[in-house]
Amino acid sequence: MTTTAASVVNRIVDLLQDTTSIRWPAAEIVRYMNDGQREIIKARPDALNITATGTLAAGTRQDLDTIFTSPLPLKLIEITRNMAATSTKKAVRQCQRNVLDAQVPGWHNLTQSVNVLHFMHDIRDPKTFYVYPPATTAAQLEIMYAAYPTDITEPAEGALFSAIAGNIGVADIYIADLVDYVLYRAYDKDASYAGNAARSTKHMAAFAQSLGIELNATAQVSPTVKDGTTS
Repeated sequence: MTTTAASVVNRIVDLLQDTTSIRWPAAEIVRYMNDGQREIIKARPDALNITATGTLAAGTRQDLDTIFTSPLPLKLIEITRNMAATSTKKAVRQCQRNVLDAQVPGWHNLTQSVNVLHFMHDIRDPKTFYVYPPATTAAQLEIMYAAYPTDITEPAEGALFSAIAGNIGVADIYIADLVDYVLYRAYDKDASYAGNAARSTKHMAAFAQSLGIELNATAQVSPTVKDGTTS
């Protein structure tokens, strides 16, 4: 995220041997890069995770899109603790909603509190979570969420890659993956030319393999508790 988009495009056009942006216009390359950033986040939501304090809505049901507007949330990763000035600042633990439903069927209508004890999340609804007890509008939590990368602005038609402004929207460690994704798309456009279909396939395979390798490497160094599960 500290690397300029133009410098990444420079790598790409050098490999494509199209530094004057004739066969692949700079705006087209930028569109591929934006697609590539989203593909990286889709495969690795932790590639752009944000930890921030969010103010809750009154009640039990909470929506990340309402709590955070920038960067836009993709899915919930974790909730750690209470943050409101008037709260106890205690940790918030995840629990299963069906357990709470069975033990306290009317929990959605309990008295609202600034102190949240538990949260519940269903991966089928990635941007929604529930809190217990119901929150007041003063309740605040420290929330970690995966975010959508900010799109790189497309340059004007006919502009060279040097006119591309701003930084890439994913961590710098993913630069090579972004390059592979764009080359996959660029060569796929010219797949009818000799060798380009194979080049396209090679770069897509490299993109997928790199993300998988990085995932396995991350798992190897993740903090664990004594039973071997991730903390």
